[in-house]
Amino acid sequence: MVEATAVATALWVRFDRAGQAGFGRLVGDAVEVHQGDMFAGPTATGETVALSEVELLAPTTPGKIIALWKNLRGLAAKLGQTPPDEPLYLLKASSSAIGSDATIRRPSSYGGRVVFEGELGIVIGAICREATPAEAEAAIFGYTCVNDVTAADLIDKDPSFPQWARAKSFDGFGAFGPGVATGLDPSALVIKTVLNGSERQNYPVADMFFEPAELVSRLSFDMTLEPGDLIMCGTSVGVGAMRDPENVVEVTIEGVGTLRNRFVQ
Repeated sequence: MVEATAVATALWVRFDRAGQAGFGRLVGDAVEVHQGDMFAGPTATGETVALSEVELLAPTTPGKIIALWKNLRGLAAKLGQTPPDEPLYLLKASSSAIGSDATIRRPSSYGGRVVFEGELGIVIGAICREATPAEAEAAIFGYTCVNDVTAADLIDKDPSFPQWARAKSFDGFGAFGPGVATGLDPSALVIKTVLNGSERQNYPVADMFFEPAELVSRLSFDMTLEPGDLIMCGTSVGVGAMRDPENVVEVTIEGVGTLRNRFVQ
């Protein structure tokens, strides 16, 4: 589902049309098709395609997905945790990425709880290495909605080795989209998550311990960030298991739209 507003400068989407991938700017109910590099001066082809005629894909093909832990004050307080001194994160398989309206299916190798986590996503638009916060902000292409799906019972299944990467890297567990919004002020954004029609999360980006530019800066001292990389900024209170045979999760951020996915047991 796409509910773009005038808040964003542009909303960039990737799509599949008759087996061919493309990208462009969403304008109303249509996509202005572009060519070239989304992150480096793409040019309009002059073609417009109706949104109803294409299937939205994950808006980028990230080389890596970085997922934050304990980055929201509200959740840390609920869990009785102290503020982190530095970003705490894991790497999530890029093969987990899917776009809006795609179906997430329970892994055949896992029978435990599967949890939704509505989050803000940062999409990198330029190579970023050992960057100051100002340089990091300039390297951010835009923002997106994220559902950082987690096989919660796997994490501590083996007491000798927490399985964070496995728990978060099953196919479909990295849902983001519907597009990437540029020109947004992240400090004013609010993340809302709805499960089967019931609101479960509603929290502001301003509650983060590490706001986006600082977060990107700090991460860039650990590893080189590259165009298309996705940073999942962490979640807040309200996460929960998806228990029905079929579940619909919607993550909404004004200016980006609504990421909508079904989870099927």
